[in-house]
Amino acid sequence: MDLSIPSPLSKATPFSTFLFKSQSPSIRCSNFKSRNYSYLKKQLISRQNFPIRAQVSDQTVDDGFVLDDVPHLTNFLPDLPSYPNPLQNSQAYAIVKQTFVRPEDVVARKIIVQKDSSRGVHFRRAGPREKVYFKSEEVRACIVTCGGLCPGINTVIREIVCGLNYMYGVNDILGIQGGYRGFYSKNTLTLTPKVVNDIHKRGGTFLLTSRGGHDTQKIVDNIHDRGINQVYIIGGDGTQRGAAQIYEEVEKRGLQVAVAGIPKTIDNDIAVIDKSFGFDTAVEEAQRAINAAHVEVESVENGIGIVKLMGRYSGFIAMFATLASRDVDCCLIPESPFYLEGKGGLFEFIEERLKENGHIVMVVAEGAGQEYVAQSMHGIDEKDASGNRLLLDVGLWLTQNIKDHFTKERKMAVNMKYIDPTYMIRAIPSNASDNIYCTLLAQSAVHGAMAGYTGFTVGPVNSRHAYIPISQVTETQNKVKLTDRMWARLLASTNQPSFLNCDESVGGKVCKDTIDLINNMKITSI
Repeated sequence: MDLSIPSPLSKATPFSTFLFKSQSPSIRCSNFKSRNYSYLKKQLISRQNFPIRAQVSDQTVDDGFVLDDVPHLTNFLPDLPSYPNPLQNSQAYAIVKQTFVRPEDVVARKIIVQKDSSRGVHFRRAGPREKVYFKSEEVRACIVTCGGLCPGINTVIREIVCGLNYMYGVNDILGIQGGYRGFYSKNTLTLTPKVVNDIHKRGGTFLLTSRGGHDTQKIVDNIHDRGINQVYIIGGDGTQRGAAQIYEEVEKRGLQVAVAGIPKTIDNDIAVIDKSFGFDTAVEEAQRAINAAHVEVESVENGIGIVKLMGRYSGFIAMFATLASRDVDCCLIPESPFYLEGKGGLFEFIEERLKENGHIVMVVAEGAGQEYVAQSMHGIDEKDASGNRLLLDVGLWLTQNIKDHFTKERKMAVNMKYIDPTYMIRAIPSNASDNIYCTLLAQSAVHGAMAGYTGFTVGPVNSRHAYIPISQVTETQNKVKLTDRMWARLLASTNQPSFLNCDESVGGKVCKDTIDLINNMKITSI
């Protein structure tokens, strides 16, 4: 199975291609580990889980191409046999012009480049392969969901089951109940297309969930004892870190077990991928809360509406819901510092809007202003079972502070309306857009596992689904960049202050280093 990567077009080598070979001087491997890769002397795909930097053999100039590849079962089981993909006999795929993804197909992580830019980092394109490394009748797959709820979980479960059964003829599929600890402390469900037929119409997770409970040794012992050879893990960055540990232990034991991750977070804070499933549904459902707040404050004198939305560390839901609504006057997110008192502060802005319009609607992400809330409420730094810091209620804190300021200091009557729809949003089923997205994620994971890939997660990169090393989505979090044009669009839409010119003498202090950093940066992205 070869990986041919097209070289840059040039007069010397028009449309030329070259092959990855283990000993070829035309590629440079960084961090090449000393494990036994002798089998790569054949013309195989670069399956090791580290970047491969490639250049054309008849050129001395490095074009900067890097393949950030995912592991393959043959990395540690070199004699593993392959079989023809059952999809070649599928009636559904009979009309497809190109049934299987070509070995040389990759997805660029960065698509906005300049004339002289290097080709940059690429990921392996997701989709069905010509060869698979499991016989359908020998597959015993399991699915587990971990962490908080999110619209679309049941759709992913359903489509993994239906994808395995309808496309590959797999009949032995288990549902692990109650998160990671369900591997060793809960019963399992037998999953069939009939069992999961209509679960996508419900919110929550059909398999139950929990936080924490990850014990790698116990989990892999259970996987081995039950004869499971495909594991599909649905969860956020903490869950995906657990999936990476499971893969490492499976590899250490030399088990033929494919571990596939499907990233889940309603906050859209998973790095690398375009967006996480459930995000579109959350933004759409948030409109109902914002519309309700707008109706409430329009109906009273000096109405102040505050809507608290999800966003522990990233304010994407609040930002996109604000842009979609057009009724929001101010949006507060964790990435953007703000302050209450003084010139350019929140109190001043609220008073101006009340004088202009007679009302104001504010959207605040749950993680915004936590440092201020902790100072005034003397919060304790506690964490949940997943290791996430427990947040104080910024919505209630902000509501009380605004009320106290205007009624006690400004002697001005205001009508406060506070709406917290977070659990209502988390619990609904996914909308049409997310249902389609969940289907693509699930089928990509199934194709990857059947093709022998392991220790990977799936997701769209620049609108093309790819197999991504788990480390890429767990090392950092995706956050709103205050120097991006999307945040500038929001500021232009709401006309709210940027809160970057505060005096350190006022109550809410903003780190001067942060202000200087932001002021010195230019808006660069679309």
